[in-house]
Amino acid sequence: MANYKQYTYDQMIMVPINLEHQLQPGSLEFTIHRIVEKHLDLSIFNDRYKNDETGRPAYDPKVLLKVIILAYSRGINTSRKIEAACRENVIFMALACDQTPDYSTIANFISGINKEIENLFEKVLLVCEEQDLLGGTCFAIDGCKLRSNASKSKSGTLDQIQEKRDRLQAKLSRIITKNKRADAQEQINGAAGTTENTRDKKIKKLEKDIERIDAWLNQAVPKKGQKKKELKSNMTDNDSAQMQSSHGTVQGYNAQALVDSKHQIIVSAKAIGTATDSENLNPVLQRAKANMQAIGKTKDYFRGKQLLADANYHSENNLKTCAAEGLDAYIPDNSFRSRDPRMAPLDQLNDENVQRKFTAADFAYDAENNTCVCPAGHQLRRDGKNKKGQIYYLKFIVDKNNCRSCPHRTLCIDSEKSQSRHLYLYADDQARYIALEMLQKFDDEQGRSIYDQRISIVEPVFGNVREQKRLDRFTLRGEIKVNIQWILYCIVHNVEKIANYGTSFA
Repeated sequence: MANYKQYTYDQMIMVPINLEHQLQPGSLEFTIHRIVEKHLDLSIFNDRYKNDETGRPAYDPKVLLKVIILAYSRGINTSRKIEAACRENVIFMALACDQTPDYSTIANFISGINKEIENLFEKVLLVCEEQDLLGGTCFAIDGCKLRSNASKSKSGTLDQIQEKRDRLQAKLSRIITKNKRADAQEQINGAAGTTENTRDKKIKKLEKDIERIDAWLNQAVPKKGQKKKELKSNMTDNDSAQMQSSHGTVQGYNAQALVDSKHQIIVSAKAIGTATDSENLNPVLQRAKANMQAIGKTKDYFRGKQLLADANYHSENNLKTCAAEGLDAYIPDNSFRSRDPRMAPLDQLNDENVQRKFTAADFAYDAENNTCVCPAGHQLRRDGKNKKGQIYYLKFIVDKNNCRSCPHRTLCIDSEKSQSRHLYLYADDQARYIALEMLQKFDDEQGRSIYDQRISIVEPVFGNVREQKRLDRFTLRGEIKVNIQWILYCIVHNVEKIANYGTSFA
């Protein structure tokens, strides 16, 4: 017969724990502890407290910041779960020195550090610089579209939301009329109203929804897009927007990050409530310049540096920004993949006779006479000045008779249905010159090779934050608070890089 040791759960034990011994050198929690204690000057928080003579002592911002960074690194992004971790997890207990800040304290601290968050980001970036983690030669920018703490069903133009309000009012009227008839019938039959409570709940809910919509419409202002077309507003978080992402259409924010190539350190981060990236380069770049100056770099630090961005950033304003900042930018147009010989069919990949497609750079444009000639020598017809969004283009068209018999037709026109080639050039002289120069970069093997680095630089950053840190949606509302949360996650990413590649935190 088997003989087992006896056990019982009805007993108490006392385990002596030294909190500092739980923070083992080389671990992420140890790095967080060292950075916050030794490298971050949190005196910037002192002005928000007025309890030096009266009032209860506040939790030290260092304690709160430590547990928040550790929580975000482990995919814990709600204040209630962070509070629970400070009570139940020994690592959190060690970082918090066995203090247990409640969820409201944690939530208020996160949502209220708008004035301090950039300063904190800069100080962590300075530690990255001191640890020689910044390369400073090549940078990549991209955006990750993340869901907001808002529902798509609460979105629409002001007219659409008004229509929804009218439908709810009509539904309420029908229910009230139906209930009156049911009450009258019950009185005739002498039966008790068994569904009266359910009816009342439905009516109260509809009345509350209608009141909420009315209150929102009274202060709402239409959101205007680039084409002066009204964008959809959102009743829950009006700073967010509907945007296409890899997970379908989401109501969310476009989380931007500018990343250094050496160790994938984020040098600038910003959450923006617009789906398109055509206007996002300048604000992210200006923030990056401020961050680099804060850690001792020169004002012209980015001049001459390589900047890699995908085709979503190819716009007149972004190209002009790159030129003004002296950046060696690689921002392709939307059709650059179709011209890449590596994207040719398999049977043509090694065929030296296969020619690349013609681009706008192959057309001879005479700015003085405002004329254009195609690669086959045919004169193009000017078709006026056309506006797409907020950008003006010059449109040229080749005569369809010339295109029909042209021996270079397959290199110039993609679709068999197209009768002639249409060419669009930026109306702005500077933007047109930069765009043509950019086309030539991507028609060169070296230029394509440089651009190919973009994915390996910036995409793993979003993979880390989204998948490993589990940030699949923001928990706060409003662009200011969402931006705080995004920068905090970027701080977590940079702190992890310090823990993995730094030399002074082992």
